[in-house]
Amino acid sequence: MKVEYLSEVRLSLVFAAEDLVVVDAALDALESRLNMLISLRPDIQRGLAGMGQISEAFCRRTLTAMAAQPQSAAVDFDLAAAQADLAAADALHPRLVRLRRLAERAEDTELALGSDVMVAALQGNAVLEATGCIPAAVELRRCG
Repeated sequence: MKVEYLSEVRLSLVFAAEDLVVVDAALDALESRLNMLISLRPDIQRGLAGMGQISEAFCRRTLTAMAAQPQSAAVDFDLAAAQADLAAADALHPRLVRLRRLAERAEDTELALGSDVMVAALQGNAVLEATGCIPAAVELRRCG
């Protein structure tokens, strides 16, 4: 991949075919290995109790205390399942941070590329208008 920054926002980016093959294979591997990840509807998401940065310490302390005093747990309380969920969340978190960072960079790059295309189209449109070849909504008049 060759990336050349032309100004603060504009960039020139060329994806080598071999790089795209490798990226696609990596994405296929991620999707295959992470096939157990779930997707929740917005109404389900709103109804869930989340574990944020502040409540995480509370959750950890409570599970540690429950493990130290297993007799205090209700019969239907599954401490092992809660500990397994916490361990899975711990394993997922650093990878999710990396994926988010990569997705943010990809989205910013897509935005910058789209902006470059729009600016070029506006400049091209101005040239066409100046030469009398104004783009129509459906078709361009032939110039030449």
